[in-house]
Amino acid sequence: MNKTKGLDFIKRYTMILVLIVVTAFFAWRTGGTILLPMNVSSLISQNAYVFILATGMLLCILTGGNIDLSVGSVVCFVGAIGAVLMVNMKMNMWLAILIMFVIGTLIGAFQGFWIAYVRIPPFIVTLAGMLAFRGLSNVVLQGMTVSIKDCTTFVNLFGGGADCYIPDFFGNGPINLTCVFAGVIAAVIFAVLQLKNRADKVKKGYEAPSMGSTIGKIVVIAAVILAFSYRLAQHKGIPSVLIWVLIVIMVYGYITSNTTVGRYFYAVGGNEKATKLSGINTNKVYFLAYMNMGFLAALAGMVTIARMTSAQPTYGQNYEMDAIGSCFIGGASAYGGTGTVPGVIVGAVLMGVINLGMSLMGVDQNMQKVVKGLVLLAAVIFDVVSKRGGKLIAKN
Repeated sequence: MNKTKGLDFIKRYTMILVLIVVTAFFAWRTGGTILLPMNVSSLISQNAYVFILATGMLLCILTGGNIDLSVGSVVCFVGAIGAVLMVNMKMNMWLAILIMFVIGTLIGAFQGFWIAYVRIPPFIVTLAGMLAFRGLSNVVLQGMTVSIKDCTTFVNLFGGGADCYIPDFFGNGPINLTCVFAGVIAAVIFAVLQLKNRADKVKKGYEAPSMGSTIGKIVVIAAVILAFSYRLAQHKGIPSVLIWVLIVIMVYGYITSNTTVGRYFYAVGGNEKATKLSGINTNKVYFLAYMNMGFLAALAGMVTIARMTSAQPTYGQNYEMDAIGSCFIGGASAYGGTGTVPGVIVGAVLMGVINLGMSLMGVDQNMQKVVKGLVLLAAVIFDVVSKRGGKLIAKN
């Protein structure tokens, strides 16, 4: 019985264990450089778009292993429109932000219509979108770079400027006390929610983890939260882009685990025919998944141009691959119906650690792509083989 529980624990937390091992490896190889406060902060800022896009991509994948290949181009297109509106047309920042969100959502709805109601394969629709919106980005920018350095409020709001950190409300010492305080609050909230969830399961007669394992989980996760917040506090505190990432994670984590609509995505991916026979509008589920992807791509576009302080026709290249890779590495099934927002975030952090670690080690960019590709393949192999009961070769 203990052996079975041990195997179940390893299977459930495989990617977390891998993340710990990979982080420890790079900490050793870089002499601890990867764990410096500045690099921890950079890990968040440089990979914010991955966290945002991967969360939206998860909903698409849940519907049956479907993906959106157009998100990188949509990020570039929406960012290009925003830069042109704010710089060339001198439009009010808030109105430009609203327009960017509307355009991103409409793009998602447009692609979602063909996928959900006309039933054109998502691969074809989003591949067409990838080409079309990349071309439109060039048209909007006329092949030029548009600088938004003078749009300081926008840049700082979405995490790109030198002042893009939450100010320390308790002073300006070497340690950002606001960041430390926020970490303590986050750890306490996590502990309370875990204990409450366990109590609710026990009260309703559901199978619940033992109190010992629950306490152990709380201690480990709380320690990670506190260590992470302390590292950020040693640099400049909480990056403003982290607030956007946390909002996305909390909102979509709640939607996927605590709402009826969220469960529909899992149901469609598990068995679409049975879901449709139960009275659920599966076409609407597909439509919502891709419309939402467009909305989050717009947010990622804002984050991208803010970090770069400009808009270029080349931005967003391979963003879709980072998002898809983070989902599969984080435990989303290639067949749909399985995956969680926390798992996707673990996958995105793992990808970020690998990128940062190899960059600090001076590994060639081409070799970095090789490593990332192999990590993605290994994650999908693990998912497929585990569903076959550990059998590597499928029977005819």
